[in-house]
Amino acid sequence: MLSIFIMPMRLKSELYKKEQEQVIDKIISILDLQNKTTYTLYELDTNKEIQHKIIELIPEIRKWFSFNGIKAVGEPSRIKRPWLSIIKHLLKTKYSIESKDFQFTENGRRIRTHVYSFGLIT
Repeated sequence: MLSIFIMPMRLKSELYKKEQEQVIDKIISILDLQNKTTYTLYELDTNKEIQHKIIELIPEIRKWFSFNGIKAVGEPSRIKRPWLSIIKHLLKTKYSIESKDFQFTENGRRIRTHVYSFGLIT
């Protein structure tokens, strides 16, 4: 008689904890959250370098994270700001992220946006 032992599937969060931490640390570094803890959505929308660096992490995120709940990783072209979705989703384990309406004037033009505050969870 042939007996088959099936190993239970382990979650990526158990298997790749170190790799996931490294990806999260890369995002923290890209945003320079050690020195700057607030960003306006306007600022992030106009900073193509930050957007590009976050989007470049998608293959790594797919490899180390279960991304069923992160549509920005599975289908980034269907999301308006996939980089923002990735930031919010992956940083929520280390940071509390508050969003508030924010208005300012630039070159005589009034701009309405959001301001995101990143507070380190201790």
